[in-house]
Parts: sequence; C-alpha cells; structure tokens
Amino acid sequence: MIAVQTPEGSTEDARPVVQMHGINKSFYGVPVLRDVDLEIRRGEVHALAGGNGAGKSTLMKILQGVYSKDSGEIFIEGEPVQLNTIQDARAAGIGMVFQEFSLIPSLTVAQNIYLTVEPKGRFGLIGDREARRRAARVFADMDVVVDCAALVGSLSTAYWQLTEIAKALAQDARVLIMDEPTASLARHEVAALFTLIGRLKARGISIIYISHRMDEVYRIADRITILRDGKRLMTEPLSSVTPEQIVEGIVGRQVHGALEYRERDASTGGEVLLEAVDLHSGQRVNGISFELRAGEIIGLAGLMGSGRTELARCLFGIDRPDSGEIRVRGKAVDVSNPRAAIQAGLALIPEDRREQGLVLDHSVRDNILLPLLDQTTQGPLLDLGAGKRLAKKLIDRFEVKVTDPDKPVRSLSGGNQQKVVIAKWLGTEPEVLIMDEPTAGVDIGTKSEIVAIIRRLADSGRGVIVISSEYPELLAVSDRVLVMRDGTVAQELRRTDIPDEETLQLAVLGV
Repeated sequence: MIAVQTPEGSTEDARPVVQMHGINKSFYGVPVLRDVDLEIRRGEVHALAGGNGAGKSTLMKILQGVYSKDSGEIFIEGEPVQLNTIQDARAAGIGMVFQEFSLIPSLTVAQNIYLTVEPKGRFGLIGDREARRRAARVFADMDVVVDCAALVGSLSTAYWQLTEIAKALAQDARVLIMDEPTASLARHEVAALFTLIGRLKARGISIIYISHRMDEVYRIADRITILRDGKRLMTEPLSSVTPEQIVEGIVGRQVHGALEYRERDASTGGEVLLEAVDLHSGQRVNGISFELRAGEIIGLAGLMGSGRTELARCLFGIDRPDSGEIRVRGKAVDVSNPRAAIQAGLALIPEDRREQGLVLDHSVRDNILLPLLDQTTQGPLLDLGAGKRLAKKLIDRFEVKVTDPDKPVRSLSGGNQQKVVIAKWLGTEPEVLIMDEPTAGVDIGTKSEIVAIIRRLADSGRGVIVISSEYPELLAVSDRVLVMRDGTVAQELRRTDIPDEETLQLAVLGV
C-alpha cells in the first residue's frame, strides 16, 4: 500500500476509490461533458473547480445516479459499476450533500436521516425511537452533538448541514460529495465543518469538495481537478498550483484586481435617494436609520441573524414595517408590498435565487419578463414580439449563456441563473437596487462581472445596497459599510477607514 501524509496529518491511500473514465454527456444535442476523467483516492479531499457551466454538477450527478452518462466507464474500488439511479449510487457508497438542502423542516433530525429507509418495529410500524438511537450513534461517530428529536425547521443552518452529512454517512457513504457546503454558514460554523471534514478523512472517507472560494480550497483540499467547457483541464496537488493559476484555469483568462477596492467619487453631497427613519419590523429590525445617496454603494455586514436580510425584505415590502418611515427622494412612501416598492423605484435581488428569485420550471425568457410585463403589452394583450426583443436585449446585456431562451431556467448553471435574476430586476430601471448575497455560489469570473455591474450602476447615479458574508467582496465595492448587530446599525464605517478584512471582522464581532 502506498500512502502519503495529508495536511491534517492523516494518511491518504493513493489507490483510487472512484475512477471515472471518458465520461460524455449531452443535453438537447449540446455537449456538456467531453471525455472527462476523474480519480478520487481514499481519505482525500479532492476539490472540483470550474466556472459556472463547466460541467461540475453534471459530472457529480452522474456519479450520484441522477443523470445517466452517454458513454464512459465508472469504477468503484476497482470494480465497474452502472449508476442508473440514486439507489445504485447509495449502494456503491456514494453520498451527496447538495447546496440546496433536501431536508423536510416539519420532520425531526432522525426522521430526515432515515427517510424512506426507516427502521421498523413490531407489526411493521416505523420505529422512531430506534431511528433516534441510530442517528445519535452516527453523530457520535462524527464527534458532534445534535438533538435527534428536534424538528429540523427549528434548527440553524449549521445543524441542517450536519444532518445532511449524517444522512449520507448513515447510508454507509465512503465517498461524500459536498456542493458549496459553506454557502449558508457563518465563519465559526465553517471552521467547525472543516474540523469535521478532518475527522472524516481520518476514517478513510473521501470528500469531493465543490467550491468557488479559493481560500477554502487551499485550507481543506489535497488535490484539485479543474473543468472548463466540459473538459478536464488539469488534476494537480494543491501544493503545486497557485491561486492565480487556478483562477486562470477556471476563467480561461487572467483576472487581475476584480475584487480589489477602487476608490470612487461617491460624493457625500449627492441627493438622498433612500432614507430609513427609525424602522422597526418583526424581531430583527429594531430602530434602523440610514441614508443612501445617488451614486453610492452601501455594504451591510453582520453575522447570520443580525437583521441584514430582514432589513432588505422590509425595504422591499415583503415584510411590512411595524413603525418608522421609508423615504424615497425625501418623500415618505408606503412600501407595504413589493409592487409598491417597485413603483417607488426599488428592486431586490433575493438571497436564494432558486427559491425566491426564479420560477425554475419556466423558461429563461419568461423569468426575465415576469416583472416587465407592462413593457410588453399592446392594449390588454401581451405583445410576444416585444417580449422576445426585450428578453434578448437583457440576455445580451448581462451575457447570460443560454442556447435557447425557451428552455427552463433550471437548466442553466448557478452563475447564469443569478444573471437572469439580476437582468430581470435591472430591466425595471430601479433607482435603488438591494442585492442580498449577489455572488453566492458563482465562479470568480461571474463574480467579477457582478462586481462590475454594481460599480456601473452606482456610476450611473443609482444607489446600491449590498449584503454579503464574503468580506473581500464587500470591501471591493462598498463606499460605506453599516455593521449590523441584533437588528440595529451598531457601527458605520467609511471604506477608507477599513484597512483589511480583519478590521471588518472585528467590527462585526463587536470587538
């Protein structure tokens, strides 16, 4: 047996546990994967990187039995396998933790873990007590403590993540696919997840780690495979490639300074576009006041639960204010619902594009036109030609990669789905744009494009509010940063007074 020492100090078996050879897959006649090879060793964390649409998710869904390959071979522990269903993959020891959680909030932790494979008691009845006992044993093996009788809906996102991992391990997963596992986690929760991954490695479990965050990849992964345009570009140890080489491999070009701060002339004397005055709403918006001026970008920083998203929902009329006032260009407005907010010149890019920003089974064109129907009517009827022209204009303007606008939007990559959400709301020509985690789950190339869009909007005289848990992104675009804690603005910082990420993190923590 050949073994190598990993960064965590565990031994990584150099023999492959998964081999995918010559994998090809097309959709609607369009090649998505072209002769792709992937090899995963036992006990390694193998990063899988690539731009949105590079084929990462498709390759993993083939390994998970969600999609069938058009051609190629798959070997598990050296034996050829046919993974035609999720059950086939599960039997082969393949588990997946999806970016969009697959849990049912109204069921307990134990019930979610053993859903469809429930232990049975006397008379064939489902044995909840036995499910809780088995789930507790799985969590004990993970060296974490979770209340197995708690309803999943009552738990924080970090516990949802742990439950997803336990669900896979309870089915004897030897290879665990993690798709953007930190997208919804706070920083201290990320550290706990990485500690858990280290324990899983030590047990010989292999992790395929999909992430667009280079700092995470370097902290956790042993090797990396990069896909581009459906082909494998490289597989290398992380120790032998630089972040710049990875980014260039993903994007296909050099990306310099995309997330570097560029000082802007956001004059403090500009007209006040939006003003919140002692705003209260529910439990998470407690007396917030601030001004947003024309041409200004304000960043909202804070831990999960600090009230950032709740403030965005209140400003856009999703949640009604209990008290206080919202003013646009100095005039009080009744933003009691999203339609009123749109009429007042506001738009919101929501935090969860799949659940809140898109109708996944509708076409790309229909999704773009949803808030723009008044621009495509002729009398009482819709002008289909006008709709097609407007959708094409926005698709071209925001460089949405789509072969056919009539295809369902769910068929697009995550980055292109996000571009559709941005396109449809910017089509309303808002004066104030609120963006909640606008680059979550998108590659570095798309991220740089979104940052450029934000800057152009502000340069054109619009006001922009950006909520982000990624400090480099927040510091790259913001003219001012409002630090939120417990539903209030705890601190206001000019960007020029924030020398580095650590300073912002300390402010968020209240240190």
